[in-house]
Amino acid sequence: MDPYKYRPSSAYDSPYWTTNAGGPVWNNDSSLTVGTRGPILLEDYHLVEKIANFTRERIPERVVHARGASAKGFFEVTHDITNLTCADFLRAPGVQTPVIVRFSTVIHERGSPETIRDPRGFAVKFYTREGNFDLVGNNFPVFFIRDGMKFPDVIHAFKPNPKSHIQEYWRVLDFLSHHPESMSTFGFLFDDVGVPQDYRHMEGFGVHAFTLINKAGKVNYVKFHWKPTCGVKCLLEEEAIRVGGSNHSHATKDLYDSIAAGNYPEWKLFIQIMDPDHEDRFDFDPLDDTKTWPEDILPLQPVGRLVLNKNIDNFFAENEQLAFNPALVVPGIYYSDDKMLQGRLFAYSDTQRHRLGPNYLQLPVNAPKCAHHNNHHDGFMNFMHRDEEVNYFPSRFDTVRHAERFPIPPVILKGRREKAVIAKENNFKQPGERYRSFAPDRQERFVCRWVEALSEPRVTHEIRSIWISYLSQADKSLGQKVASRLNVRPSF
Repeated sequence: MDPYKYRPSSAYDSPYWTTNAGGPVWNNDSSLTVGTRGPILLEDYHLVEKIANFTRERIPERVVHARGASAKGFFEVTHDITNLTCADFLRAPGVQTPVIVRFSTVIHERGSPETIRDPRGFAVKFYTREGNFDLVGNNFPVFFIRDGMKFPDVIHAFKPNPKSHIQEYWRVLDFLSHHPESMSTFGFLFDDVGVPQDYRHMEGFGVHAFTLINKAGKVNYVKFHWKPTCGVKCLLEEEAIRVGGSNHSHATKDLYDSIAAGNYPEWKLFIQIMDPDHEDRFDFDPLDDTKTWPEDILPLQPVGRLVLNKNIDNFFAENEQLAFNPALVVPGIYYSDDKMLQGRLFAYSDTQRHRLGPNYLQLPVNAPKCAHHNNHHDGFMNFMHRDEEVNYFPSRFDTVRHAERFPIPPVILKGRREKAVIAKENNFKQPGERYRSFAPDRQERFVCRWVEALSEPRVTHEIRSIWISYLSQADKSLGQKVASRLNVRPSF
């Protein structure tokens, strides 16, 4: 008998009820009792198994990005960038790679409305011939803080008050008043793009600088940009209330219905390239994730297109159990010294091991679609079939060898141990430029959102004054407008 013929799959469902072990169940309606009324017998194995499975059918929700929706499709290379990278899945125009994409809100729980003003996750898993590449980003090109040490703090500040379990912005404004670099991300969060119309009309960004490496070993910094072909659309306050009031899953429904109707969402992938030898030419640190790179100096270069043409088959298996990790890269793509990115390389794999177990990469949605081999062994929920006798390396009984060497950044690392901030902070130039690029009505909405946030009763005069100072340093008129409406004298 082939032991894998009937591997767990609904395609092999029995025509009658069984236990998880395959034993027949002749009555799935009544518990086994003493007499017709009870009590129930503990020996009713099917009842105990059924209840135990039910009470465990929810896994811990993600600490962030708990509310999300996924879809499958492909990435197709449209432009030759082999001069920049030796990544196999980017080897030539026309090459297609299967992908799964998860969109999400960041802060709120699984059942929260999708109309909340919140960053959105935009995570793409490429199932390449050289293993999985996870490009895990957001719909904003920048983040609130620039060091992974502060990530738990910023999330705690945005999460509900631990005493009342109510999200309160005085906590956010208190914490981030100590981090003026957050002005860049507030330039997006309090802008119209803070509430996307849905996932199809939303940009995506890798946020961090990564590195591309070609066959000759030449390294370039890179930033990734996803541009929706149907354009960027947002919900203003009244629209968000109307949409959210009628359907708190409007973005998930829109994504699912669009794909089901054959209206496949599509994004174009662009990159910005910077030679590491040129990074001192800028008035900011290119590896600071609170900064964007100027497109007039480092223009967007087209790479390919992302098409989502298939809905997931099961929400739990392919959305809740779907696990991303920015540490998963492929030869030709590598990390940079971005301090937030460096912290994420551990954090994501660690949270997945906690949430899904140490063998989360064996789950079908997370497993690579190419041949793979290592001696990672056993542990909870390990369902890898193994029949080898040698589980160590090297061995003269096992001919497995190292893979062919591929290039990684060759820079020589030198420096003393220290805890330090980035030298070129330049926290206010880019948010000011962004505000001045808005049309007058958009500027007015931006001002109103700041006034509302700073009007919370528990925002102290000190905190309010600090934020008016930050806003004024970004743009003098912006600070004046907010200050006058709050009846606060700007300190400049």
